Amino acid sequence: MAFGDVKTPQGLKELNEYLADKSYINGYTPSQADVQVFEAVGKAIAASLPHASRWYNHIASYTPAERKSWAAGVSPLSAGGKPTTAAPAKKVEEDDDDDVDLFGSGDEEEDAEAARVREERLKAYADKKSKKPTLIAKSSILLDVKPWDDETDMKEMEKQVRTIEMDGLLWGASKLVPVGYGINKLQIMCVIEDDKVSVDLLTEKIQDFEDFVQSVDIAAFNKI
Repeated sequence: MAFGDVKTPQGLKELNEYLADKSYINGYTPSQADVQVFEAVGKAIAASLPHASRWYNHIASYTPAERKSWAAGVSPLSAGGKPTTAAPAKKVEEDDDDDVDLFGSGDEEEDAEAARVREERLKAYADKKSKKPTLIAKSSILLDVKPWDDETDMKEMEKQVRTIEMDGLLWGASKLVPVGYGINKLQIMCVIEDDKVSVDLLTEKIQDFEDFVQSVDIAAFNKI
């Protein structure tokens, strides 16, 4: 099939129809035919032409050097399907046996060296990544701790609350806030590490001081 001008809507439509059941312009591997059409299109194809768009993005994923190494192919851009002018990759000359390493020992040495360098770089990257500090998710919480009545010893209440120790819990400032009828509530700040401290468990531990605490509410909760 020969396409028209793939810079026109009609030409792109024909390309899309052609690629409906094909991965490449010729056969099952990319060739210079793909490169020729790719360069002729020149820009990303709209998603409304899904087959052509998929093919263009796939060819674009290769580097220019990789595309240049592909074998020649049959161009659909010319009437009659003439081959592209690009020649296939050069083959090793076999006329002079003395110049050819039949066992490929040099290539093996180069491959081994390349593999060693790659492994060293991967190890260096892994070491560097492992030393990078991990971001710890934290939250700042303001708790309202309410007493039973105006006779509750608020200083002792706060003392009891601060006895709670958990990995990832840090107590902060506190104050007494009037709620009416001579009753004050304890407002106390704390910072927790989200992965280590459960807010529900923390409030349960505070409510365990039943002689002092009537209830616990979260007045404010902010991610740090």
